[in-house]
Amino acid sequence: MRITSATFVKGVVGTDAILAGEKPQIAFIGRSNVGKSSTINAIVGRKNLAQSSNKPGKTRQINVYLLNKNYYLLDLPGYGFASGSQEEREWLHKVINWYLFRTEYQQKVLALIVDANVGPTPDDVDMINALDAARKNFVVVANKVDKIKASEYDAKLQKVREAAGFHKVIPFSSAKNIGIGELIEEILK
Repeated sequence: MRITSATFVKGVVGTDAILAGEKPQIAFIGRSNVGKSSTINAIVGRKNLAQSSNKPGKTRQINVYLLNKNYYLLDLPGYGFASGSQEEREWLHKVINWYLFRTEYQQKVLALIVDANVGPTPDDVDMINALDAARKNFVVVANKVDKIKASEYDAKLQKVREAAGFHKVIPFSSAKNIGIGELIEEILK
């Protein structure tokens, strides 16, 4: 499978008819600055469809993209650290929890993005456990594998696999075009 078209539809911060529609939803979730936007840009083959920033917490809403005119891809705000006030960070946390765990909206699959070089953080492990408890279908994207020293590669990927449990782990790098086809195949199958 391939992604032949991708367009930004809208930003959502609460109940919205687009989320209750018939199109399957593919949601991207991960810590702030883990590379969600870069991953989305890599799989759609465009540099600036999803806006990325070095500033943690740039995504302040659920950004909805239409893929192949058949799927909605949702770029969720990052969890964990984000710039801004305590109130803003709590609000972002509420948006994530609302969409994933407190609504009737169903995701076809989630792509949980983890920084493979840093390894799974306590926030990542908490998210994995929450997604498991909610019986969500998800794949773990071990992002930024190009940043790992060759001598540490196997050990660092093993830590991600241990945190992921039985879920598939896809080594990924948007900078080196690693894992793009595998991720596309996994989210569109």
